[in-house]
Amino acid sequence: MTNSFGEFDRAKMFFVIGSNMTEAHPVASTFLKNAVKKGAKLIVADPRRHKLVDYADLHLQLKVGSDIALLNALMHVIIEEELFDPAFVAENTEGFEALSTEVSKATPEAMAPICGIEADTIRHAARMLASVRPAMLCYTLGITEHTCGKNNVMSVANLQMLLGNMGVECGGVNPLRGQNNVQGACDMGALPGVFHGYQKVTDPAAREKFEKAWGVTDLPATPGLMIPHMMEGLEDKKVRAFWIFGENLANTEPDIRKVEHELAAAEFLICQDIFLNETTEFADVVLPAAAWSENDGTFTNSERRVSRVRTASTPPGEARPNWWIFREIAKRFGQEWPSVSAQEIWDNEIAALAPNFKGITYNRIEGDGLQWPCPDATHPGTAFLHKDGRFTHGKGIFNPTAWTPPAEVTDEAYPFVLSTGRRLYHYHTRTQTGRCDGLNDLLGEETCDISPVDARRLGIRQAEPVRVSSKRGAVTVKARITHEIPEGMIWMAFHFREGNANWLTNPAYDPETLTAEYKACAVQVEKVTAPVEGTAETTESLTAAAGS
Repeated sequence: MTNSFGEFDRAKMFFVIGSNMTEAHPVASTFLKNAVKKGAKLIVADPRRHKLVDYADLHLQLKVGSDIALLNALMHVIIEEELFDPAFVAENTEGFEALSTEVSKATPEAMAPICGIEADTIRHAARMLASVRPAMLCYTLGITEHTCGKNNVMSVANLQMLLGNMGVECGGVNPLRGQNNVQGACDMGALPGVFHGYQKVTDPAAREKFEKAWGVTDLPATPGLMIPHMMEGLEDKKVRAFWIFGENLANTEPDIRKVEHELAAAEFLICQDIFLNETTEFADVVLPAAAWSENDGTFTNSERRVSRVRTASTPPGEARPNWWIFREIAKRFGQEWPSVSAQEIWDNEIAALAPNFKGITYNRIEGDGLQWPCPDATHPGTAFLHKDGRFTHGKGIFNPTAWTPPAEVTDEAYPFVLSTGRRLYHYHTRTQTGRCDGLNDLLGEETCDISPVDARRLGIRQAEPVRVSSKRGAVTVKARITHEIPEGMIWMAFHFREGNANWLTNPAYDPETLTAEYKACAVQVEKVTAPVEGTAETTESLTAAAGS
């Protein structure tokens, strides 16, 4: 997030796009709903009429995968009617002419058939958005989990710079992170192109610094592999060993059949986790890790706030903190890593080697933590980024983007668009929440969320079993008929193994980020005449059934 949750209370306008905050980010959504109750305006752009829409002044119910079409049309109106911030654009940005040229083609009339929103409604939304300054823009995986995910993010940044909503309180571009420490994982270098603190591996000075600190030579000067390439490498043996920790890939990656095949092909697979799960079934070695409440360390949340985590209970049995396991494995390779506690790792390695974290030390985050950048021991932390329009590399650069369709679109055989996400009562693959009887009572199985119009046409009644199939597999689950879902779309989650949407999803990826397109694939929905428990079928079983 460029801005902070504390600013929600003072915000005058929110634009939430591609985010079901009420279920995926319930705490953040509470802040937003409180602001709306105090008078803040809210525009929600989402294919579903989820619960946050009840608080919205305007719901832009766009078609799945049409975000750029809508955003470009909004910017077309803003530029055409001179509703942008000319001073901010002139003083703090580059590339306005290129942006203007691109969005000049995206008239509301031209984009309306693509995004499914009437031209007059698009114009009304643009004028409304420009009428209140500043405005906070929030998004989540509904923006990023597309083959055009990076371009989607560039488009929301274009919009906020155009309106002058960057570098100010109660504005900015604010991605709400999907897990408690996704931001922290990225900060720590869990991306193949950077060291921790976003220092690029292609930078000779950065490599020299880390080589000296780590006592090594010849650190790679090119980025490593992303997860899809790692998985594919298992099969062709370009990747001979694979170490997975804190991730249940056999349930979370698209096209589970393909993922299982790749995991089974691994020459040597290590899993490190707090419980056994679907992925550990493929492991040669399982290392028991301590849970968050059994650890000392830090989390970094969506607003870049580094906070302490303190040990509440002793890890059971042989479970140990992740850092301890890594250190002990390194010792078996003849390496003696000097830090022997989470505090020493943070103070002596993380903060010492990353300018953004230099002023964040354990003794300074005993209370409410600190937000990076925090360059020295007297710095109070940074509540919002790019103050007064001063971007990291100088001026903000507009990145014009054109709309592109999803990798897989509907046809006669697969006439529905499937989109996926999270439900309120469970967390990801239920490795943790699936052990809670109360949560399982609230939500004990997956459903196929479908519109009343489509259900009526297919003769489907509430809670009747339906078979949802794609080119990759099929699942049988109960129908949930709801007005949240527009005609021609269905929606499912990935919390339950047998009814997991990822038996169906398409392993197509953004070409630069390699984020999977979980939000769009083509499926067929059929009524099942006999009651069937939630089941999953692969393409092989479908073919075998057809042959019999």
